[in-house]
Amino acid sequence: MDGARGLTSAEVAERVAEGRTNAVDDSSSRSLGEIFRSNVFNRFNAILGAMVVVVVVAGSPADALFGIVLVVNSSVGVVQEYLAKRKLDRLALMHAPVAHVVRDGELRQVAIADVVVDDLVEISSGDQVPADGRVVESHGLEINQSNLTGEADSIPKSVDDEVMSATIVTAGRGRFVVHTVGAEAYAHRIAAEAKTFSKTKSEITESTNRLLKYLSWLLLVAVPLQLWSQFRVYGSDAWRDAVVGSVAGIVGLVPEGLVLLTTVAFLSAAVKLARQQVLVQELPAVESLARVSVVCLDKTGTLTTGDMRLECIETVGGADEAGVRRALAALATVGPMNGTLSAIEQEVGRNTDWVVGESVPFSSARKWSGSGFGENGDWVLGAPEMLLAAGHELFASIAPHTAEARRVVLIARVDRLAPEVKEMTVTPAALVVLSECIRDDAAETLRFFREQGVSLKIISGDNPSTVAAIARSVGFEVQAGADMRGVGDSADDVLGVVTTNSVFGRVSPQQKRSMVQALQSRGEVVAMTGDGVNDVLALKQADIGVAMENGAPATKAVAQMILLDGRFSRLPSVLAEGRRVIANVERVANLFIVKNAMSLLSIVMAAVFVVKYPFLPRHLTMISTLTIGIPSFFLALAPNNRRYVPGFLKRVLSFSLPAGVLTGASALVASWVNSTWFDTTAGVSCAVTGTDNHVHACWQGGSAATLAAMIVFVWILTNLAQPINGWKTVLISSIIGCTVVAFLFGPVATALRLSLPWQLAVWSGVVGACGAAGIEIFHRWSNKPR
Repeated sequence: MDGARGLTSAEVAERVAEGRTNAVDDSSSRSLGEIFRSNVFNRFNAILGAMVVVVVVAGSPADALFGIVLVVNSSVGVVQEYLAKRKLDRLALMHAPVAHVVRDGELRQVAIADVVVDDLVEISSGDQVPADGRVVESHGLEINQSNLTGEADSIPKSVDDEVMSATIVTAGRGRFVVHTVGAEAYAHRIAAEAKTFSKTKSEITESTNRLLKYLSWLLLVAVPLQLWSQFRVYGSDAWRDAVVGSVAGIVGLVPEGLVLLTTVAFLSAAVKLARQQVLVQELPAVESLARVSVVCLDKTGTLTTGDMRLECIETVGGADEAGVRRALAALATVGPMNGTLSAIEQEVGRNTDWVVGESVPFSSARKWSGSGFGENGDWVLGAPEMLLAAGHELFASIAPHTAEARRVVLIARVDRLAPEVKEMTVTPAALVVLSECIRDDAAETLRFFREQGVSLKIISGDNPSTVAAIARSVGFEVQAGADMRGVGDSADDVLGVVTTNSVFGRVSPQQKRSMVQALQSRGEVVAMTGDGVNDVLALKQADIGVAMENGAPATKAVAQMILLDGRFSRLPSVLAEGRRVIANVERVANLFIVKNAMSLLSIVMAAVFVVKYPFLPRHLTMISTLTIGIPSFFLALAPNNRRYVPGFLKRVLSFSLPAGVLTGASALVASWVNSTWFDTTAGVSCAVTGTDNHVHACWQGGSAATLAAMIVFVWILTNLAQPINGWKTVLISSIIGCTVVAFLFGPVATALRLSLPWQLAVWSGVVGACGAAGIEIFHRWSNKPR
C-alpha cells in the first residue's frame, strides 16, 4: 500500500474476498426468520395450538375456532413487524455513520462496515474511529477513550500511536492505517447500541412480561383443576365432552394477542414518527419519552441553530484592527473548522500568506486554540475567562455582550505558544463578538414541555451569562446561569447545583454526564438532547438520548432517537406518541385481563359446585373476537393524549380483576337462572360431541352466560374507550349489532350453539345489565379523587 494514496481498488477487492472487512453481525433490526419465530413460536401459541389439536381429536372442530384467532394474530404480528422493519431499515441505512478512506489517491466516503484491513482512514473532530489502527499523520489529533479505558481526559495522538475503534475524536485531525477490523475490533460495541429493533426495558414491556409470568404460573394450577372438575361432571365415559369443556376454561386464561398488540403499538409509533423525520433507534424509547420528567438541553444545536455570525471586532490596548483581522484570517486557515472559525472566516476571509508553525488545537476542556506564525508572532483565540486572569479589566467590556446572549472570544498575542495558559504571557488584542441564531420553534417547544410538567435544564459549555441570556430569550425566567467551573465532576459534586438551578454554563462533558446521573439518583427520568462530541457521555447515560442529524456521528450512534431534520419542535410529537402508546396499551391490557379473571372465576366455581363450565370454546371465541380482538386493534392505534401516570401494572390489575369477577359472576348467575327455571334437558343427551347435540335446550345455559358476559364486556369497553367520539360509537354499535346477529340469525346461531327463549333472554339481559351497573359503580368509585 502507498502511504499517501491508500489501497488500490484491486487491493480492496482482494481483502473483501478474504472477509477482512469491518462488517459484523449486528444488523439494525431482527431478521424475517427472527420475526416469524417470535410471533409464532411462543408459549401461549403452543398452549392454544395444543388445545386446537385436542378439540379436533375430541370430535368438535367447531370449538377450535379460536385457532383462527391464533393464526390471524401471528400473521398480523409478522406482517406488521416486517413492514415496519423494511421502512426503518431503509431510513437507518440512509443515516448510518460513515468513514472517510483514501483509496487510489482519492478521499472517499464509505460505510463503516466497508472499511478493510490496511485502509488509510482520515478522521477529524467529532468522528467516531471506525476500526483499530496506527496513526500515520497527526495535526493536533486528540481522542477520548473513556468508553474503553474509563479515562475521561482526551489523549493526544502522535504518529505511530494506536487508535481504537468506538473512540471519539475530540480535537484536531489525522490519518491512520487499519490493522484490526470487524468482530475482533471494538466498533461493534458502539454499533450494538444503535440497533433499530431493540428490546430495551420499559414499564410496558416489563409489566406485560410480569403479567405473562403470573398467567403462566396460574395455568399450572388452573389446568389440572379444570380437567378434574369437568371429568367429574361428565364422567370418564364422556371424555370427549370433558375435554371440550376443559379447553374452554383454559383458552379463556390465555391472553392471546396481548404481546402482539403491544408490539404493533410500538411499531406504528416508530413508523409514524419516521414520517415526521424522527428516527427511533430503540422502540421502547417512544414510551420512555412520555415518562420523562426532566429534559436536559444542550444549548448549541438544540435551542440555537449552531450557526453564528460575527457582529463586531473591538480592539483593545491600541491594537491595529487590520492586523487583528489578518491574524484572525490566518487562524481560520489552521482549523479544523468549527462554528466560531466559520463565522470569522465568512467575515474576514482566509490568510494563507502567514506561514503556520507550531499549533495547539482547540479542545472542549481547553476552550482555546493557538498557532505560531513565525515573524508574525504567536496568537491564541478562545474563551476570555480561560485566557485571562480572574478580575481582568476586560471582563467589564465583555459583560454587556454576554447579557445580550452574544458570544465573546478573545484574540491575543502570546510570548510563546504552550499547551497551558500559565506557561504563556497573554496580551489581549481584540474582543470578537459573535451572536447565535436561535431556532424559531425553541420558545414554543419549551413552553409545551413546561405546560406538561416537565422540568427543563439548559446545559452548555459557554459562558453562564450568555447561556442565561439565550434562556431568557426563549421564555426562561432566570437572572444568571450557574458557573460549573468551580464544581467537581462527580454526581455527588453536581447534585446540589443541578437540583436548584435550571441554566448552567461552562459545563464539561464529564459534568454533563454527572448531572444526568444526579437527576436519575433522585428518581427522575431524564432525556438529553445534543449534537456534539461533548454530549456523547451524557447521551449514553440518559434514559433517552436525542441526537440531531447534523451532529457528530458519535452522538447519533449512542442516541435512542435522531431528529433527522434537526428540528427540536419534533419532540412534542414524540411525547404525544409515547402517551398514546402507554394509554392505549393499558386499555388493551385491561380487556385481556378481564377475560382471564372471568375465566378463572368460572373455573373455580365450576370445580366448587361440580357443574359444567358455562361456556363452550366457540362462545369464548365470539366474546374475545367481538369485545377484545377487534376493538384492541382500533384502540391500540387510536389518538390518546392522556398524561403519563406511574403504576401501569397496578392500575391494570386494580381495574381488570374486579371487572373480571363481576363479568364472571354475571355469566355464572345467568347460567344458574337457566338451570333453575328454564332447563328442559331432563332425559336428553346434551353431549357436545354426541348425536343429540342439536337439541336447542342443551344450548341455553351457555347462551345465557354468553349474553350476560357480552353485555358486561360491552360496558367495560365503553368505559375504557372514554371519551366516546364518532368512530368509537360506530365501533361499539357494530359490536352490539354483531352480537344481535349471532343470537338471531339462524345459521350463525346454530354454528355458535346459541339459543335463548325470550324469557331467558330477558333474564340474561337483566343479569348482564346488573353486572354492567356494577362495573359503572366500581369505575366511578375507583376514579373518584382522593
